[in-house]
Amino acid sequence: VQLQASGGGLVKAGGSLRLACTASGRSFSLYNVGWFRQTPGKERDFVAALNRAADTTHYAGDLGDRFTISRDSAKNTVYLQMTSLRPSDTGVYSCAIRSGELYPTIRNADAWGRGTLVTVSS
Repeated sequence: VQLQASGGGLVKAGGSLRLACTASGRSFSLYNVGWFRQTPGKERDFVAALNRAADTTHYAGDLGDRFTISRDSAKNTVYLQMTSLRPSDTGVYSCAIRSGELYPTIRNADAWGRGTLVTVSS
C-alpha cells in the first residue's frame, strides 16, 4: 500500500485546512488510519486516528475540539479537517495505516505516507 498526504499549505492563525491521505493498492476499510505531525527538532506526535469501520475516532489531547478525522470510502481517502489553526500546529503531517485492531503508532505502523507541510502564521 502506498500512502500520500496532501493539502498542506500556509494559513493564518484561526484559519482552516483539510488534509487528505490517499491510498493506492488497498482499501482503507482494511486498516486503522492515523495522522501524525512532526516539527523540526521534535519527535513525530500522534494527532488523530480512525478505525477501519470509520465509526470510532481518537484524538490527542483536546485536538478533537478543532480537528476532525473522517473517511470518504468512495474516494478511498481519509481526511483531517483542521480548524482554528494555531502557530503551534505547524509541522509536517503524515498518515499511517495499521491492520488488525490497533491504531497505528509512531513505532508500529504497516505503512507511512510522505508528509505534507502545514505552516500557520501568527
